[in-house]
Amino acid sequence: MISLKNGSVMLAACLLTSGALAQSPVLDAYIREGLQANLATRQQGFQLQKSLLALEEARGLFLPSVNFNFTYSTAQGGRTIAFPVGDIINPLYYVTGLAPAGSNPIPNVSEQLVPKNFYDTRIKTTMPILNAEIRYNRQLRQQQIGLVENDIVIVKRELVKDIKIAYFNFLKAEEAISIYENARKLLLESQRVNQSLVNNQMANPTVLVRSRNEIGRMDADLATARLTRENAAAYLNYLLTRDLASPVKSDTLLLNSEADWSASSAKREELDKLRNALAINQTMLKLQQSYRTPKIGAALDLGSQGHVNNIDLKSNPFWLLGISLDIPLYAGNRNKLKVRQQQEEIHSLETQLEQVQRQLDLQVFTARNAVRSAQEVFRSREQQVETARRYYRDMFRRYKENTAAFIELLDAQTQLTSAELQTTLARYDIWLRLAELERATAAYGL
Repeated sequence: MISLKNGSVMLAACLLTSGALAQSPVLDAYIREGLQANLATRQQGFQLQKSLLALEEARGLFLPSVNFNFTYSTAQGGRTIAFPVGDIINPLYYVTGLAPAGSNPIPNVSEQLVPKNFYDTRIKTTMPILNAEIRYNRQLRQQQIGLVENDIVIVKRELVKDIKIAYFNFLKAEEAISIYENARKLLLESQRVNQSLVNNQMANPTVLVRSRNEIGRMDADLATARLTRENAAAYLNYLLTRDLASPVKSDTLLLNSEADWSASSAKREELDKLRNALAINQTMLKLQQSYRTPKIGAALDLGSQGHVNNIDLKSNPFWLLGISLDIPLYAGNRNKLKVRQQQEEIHSLETQLEQVQRQLDLQVFTARNAVRSAQEVFRSREQQVETARRYYRDMFRRYKENTAAFIELLDAQTQLTSAELQTTLARYDIWLRLAELERATAAYGL
């Protein structure tokens, strides 16, 4: 753990003149680990695979569909149709003498209309020849992949920001613990001096009671700070999809990395997502307008049919070729109204894109101001902690000389501890504000 003074020198060298963004090998390793293991990013990866499969499905609509179909049917009774075959042929038998008069060598035929013991087996092939809906659906699937890719990058950028903020909060808690531990050492030194003064009858014994009370209060603050560090580490482990109790490496040697103050919100994936959504809706408009385009399809059946008791695929084969043409004539203006609705949706998205652009510009503007404000606060805190440190040294010297009251020494120590804590908060507030600026400008390289 570095001391506050050394940490302040490091920060002044790295940040105050350049607006640098904190980086460290440990932090970079945590970011890489989080991007690989975080459940939210993995979930978005599954969504991307789903969209890619949907695109392959849409491409398959251009290919023929082949199905095998077999039908067996039987029936009894129902309407019949009579064929007077005997009435037509039998007189010829009488004339030629092939049959005696009055006989009926060939009977009339009566066939029921519903098939009995009938089978129909065929291989049916269908294929679209001209269908604008299929073409636009494939284009929509392809554009939806872009939306999912935008979501993945957005989730990753949010994760990077959250990991950085969680890690900085962990380091902040660690340094707060160090400050409290140093303050406790000062209290123990004060107690030693008090004991010496009491032994020499130069101080009232009540100062020892007050010293013990202050040490007890500092122990309580230490316990709270350690709990804060434990919670900060648990949240970081949660983002990294690790066991919540996993140890977290502390690396306060944050490396200098120049922040681009001229960066804007133009690279934000939120804008790309809206542009992709606008392109999707423009494709949807073309899809709605395609109702005017005729649809042409073809179908080919190859098979055999006949009675089950006389199955012969060679003697009963058939083929059937069909061409279909579908031309819309009238639908009660429903299609035109759908087109107008889609046009209004496009106008709404265009307005939303402009609004989001302005919102993101405002976010960048306020994030920059927050960084500058945090830097100014840190400069002020630096001066305060140096003043508090000098004041405490002076009061401690005077107290040992018995020229200052113990309450004055405690007040000086309280001011020093408070100033060091406020300086630590101000220092890490710069890191936090820089992480938010980096997110606002989409500056982190994924």
